[in-house]
Amino acid sequence: MTDALPNHASNHSPIHSPNHPSNHPSNRLLTHLRHVDLAVPDYDKQLDFYAGVWGLTKVAEDSGISFLAAEGSPEQYVVRLRKADEKRLDLVSYGAVSAADVDTLAEQLLADGVRLISQPGKTDTPGGGYGFRFFDIDGRTIEVSADVEARQHRRIEEKEAIPVRLSHVVLNSPDLDATRAWYERHLGFRLSDTLSSPHMGEVMHFMRISSRHHSMAIARGPHTSLHHVSFELRGLDEYMRGSGRVMRSGARKIWGPGRHMAGDNTFTYFLDPHGNTVEYTTELEELDEDTWHPHVYDFSRPEVTDQWGTANPMNELVAKESFNDVDPGVFVAPPV
Repeated sequence: MTDALPNHASNHSPIHSPNHPSNHPSNRLLTHLRHVDLAVPDYDKQLDFYAGVWGLTKVAEDSGISFLAAEGSPEQYVVRLRKADEKRLDLVSYGAVSAADVDTLAEQLLADGVRLISQPGKTDTPGGGYGFRFFDIDGRTIEVSADVEARQHRRIEEKEAIPVRLSHVVLNSPDLDATRAWYERHLGFRLSDTLSSPHMGEVMHFMRISSRHHSMAIARGPHTSLHHVSFELRGLDEYMRGSGRVMRSGARKIWGPGRHMAGDNTFTYFLDPHGNTVEYTTELEELDEDTWHPHVYDFSRPEVTDQWGTANPMNELVAKESFNDVDPGVFVAPPV
């Protein structure tokens, strides 16, 4: 099994011209976050964590690569793990409505000088589909695909403390505002809220592509890297049960349980075996996009970082845990 995308020209005739209104950011071509792909040296240990205590389901595996689904999600997989010599973020994948929208986005990015890794074509991953890859402003590999077959999923039952779906991804960037502007201009993201403080200025932008408060956030960090990946559980009880299970497993908890103000969602943050931050959450806020206006929240106020007051106060050491390692995958496409 391979995840390589064909480099041949698209077989679909683009429907939209560069001047079509769909190219305006208010007419989004992206629909949702599909999956986050990680490469790690200790593949077996990483797989045991995600398919074990974290509660994902391995749905496919080939030599040194595995695909992990969330039981409550129609996505074929929400995490891909790959064995590699170096730890890196392989890619972040988003969905689009149709192959025509994929073609439109590829044309638009190419016209704007964005570096494409592959041309739109059939994807050879679980569920198939049609998509392509490109680098964002910071050199991360981004994938957009459509027509992926839905996975047969199920309702997560009461007290079943496993992820329902992938919630969001947060990315570290040395230039917070430039990265925000790039995602707004090229991918149609909109700003939901910002975290700031009198001493540090703005440190995080929460970005959306739907009514969900954020599918992606950008954090100010010393280098380009993955900040954290968040997984949504069924409800508060399941979130607490899941948090307790991971704590009892011996995985390192770095912050939580608590409830943020931006997004109004719960949080417990852990480190996976390779030092990537992962989060359990639930009840992420749904916005009325016609009336919503972004806030600038002062995170030096303790109720902004944790409305409940149950988590230890955010401090510099906790924040540095999610700076992560320098990513060797910047402007280097993953091999599969």
